Amino acid sequence: MFGAVGLFFKLVWLAILAVQVYALVDAAVRPPVAYAAAGKLTKQAWVSILAVALVVGQLLSLFSVLGLAAVVATIVYFVDVRPALRRVGG
Repeated sequence: MFGAVGLFFKLVWLAILAVQVYALVDAAVRPPVAYAAAGKLTKQAWVSILAVALVVGQLLSLFSVLGLAAVVATIVYFVDVRPALRRVGG
């Protein structure tokens, strides 16, 4: 039974890793002017936030405060920043 639970959490960890890497790459390839046009933090700020979230998310447990903050930062990028960048054509 513990093996199935362990496998589940390993898959969740891998999924979070994939999403965080995708968010970081997506933020890095967007032009800096798109962030300003969308009224968001700068490109450097978002790339830094997502890079720190990636590192923290892989070093700490998902159930720690910082681990959850790393996941939340990635979610914020996907539901708020990325759509705004796409609207302005970045």
